[in-house]
Amino acid sequence: MSPPDHSSRPAEEVFQSGSPAGGGLFARLKRGLGKTSERLRDGLQAMVPGHGRIDAELLDEIETRLLSADVGLDATTAVLEALRRKLDRRQLADAEQFVAALKDELADILLPCEKPLRVAAAGRPFVILMVGVNGAGKTTTIGKLAHRFRDEGHSVMLAAGDTFRAAAVEQLTAWGERNDVPVVAQEAGADSAAVIFDAWQSARAKQIDVLIADTAGRLHTHDNLMRELEKIVRVLRRQDAGIPDEILLVLDATTGQNALHQAESFQRSASFTGIVLSKLDGTAKGGVIFAIAQRFGLPLRFIGIGEGARDLRPFAAREFVEALFGD
Repeated sequence: MSPPDHSSRPAEEVFQSGSPAGGGLFARLKRGLGKTSERLRDGLQAMVPGHGRIDAELLDEIETRLLSADVGLDATTAVLEALRRKLDRRQLADAEQFVAALKDELADILLPCEKPLRVAAAGRPFVILMVGVNGAGKTTTIGKLAHRFRDEGHSVMLAAGDTFRAAAVEQLTAWGERNDVPVVAQEAGADSAAVIFDAWQSARAKQIDVLIADTAGRLHTHDNLMRELEKIVRVLRRQDAGIPDEILLVLDATTGQNALHQAESFQRSASFTGIVLSKLDGTAKGGVIFAIAQRFGLPLRFIGIGEGARDLRPFAAREFVEALFGD
């Protein structure tokens, strides 16, 4: 079954709705992508105008630059093949046309994944299950999502389903207090599915709009934790076949191509419906977003471009590419 499409507002509206603090959203996005932009854009700016002409040799150099930014082999190949076709048709006469065409090809990879998450009215809590490896920023992302949904006028509840790591419950509780949202938790080592089931029952009784459930960080090699994740989904679907509404996989951009491998592992074990790419502000490997989009074609729901609660932003493809090039 195809995952439900919870797309929200158009990208233009999403990107105009940021707080003016810090110079506006686009300026913050440019700053957040600074390290990746430096690796990709600065080399291109020096390379293309000084190359003298647009030819196959330049394309080879561009290929190296894209791969160095962790764009990935498949996405890089797709971009280069499209540029070669335009070159053969003499559509790339100068540096300006070349850079514009490069940006268009990169945006075309991302555009099918531009589907920001919208909380659908269903007469019951909208359930988001968060998955990912330890250290990806999963619990922090939950806190930021709670803040965002509260700002949008939704009531929110959190479920501390990561009972495997003792500090996880404390961390999630702290986020709940910070955002003034209730947290359902039990002692460390409790059955994760039971915790999330209790949270679902409570959220439904209290007519909560959004329930966000944390889960233990896991790799595909953690057979027991993967079975636990399957059990959580199974228990929820016994209550309502439509839940969870969203299974969000949180990936750490600083891990580069490893993020792609993690996504492949989770896709085999638990079919996620959307992706959050965190820590884009701390890496020169942010080009992995193109590899992820090319490989999965699933919604890139949010990107993390800073530490602040408002730095978890709905993803918009063209604005992302423009910010990457510093335009």
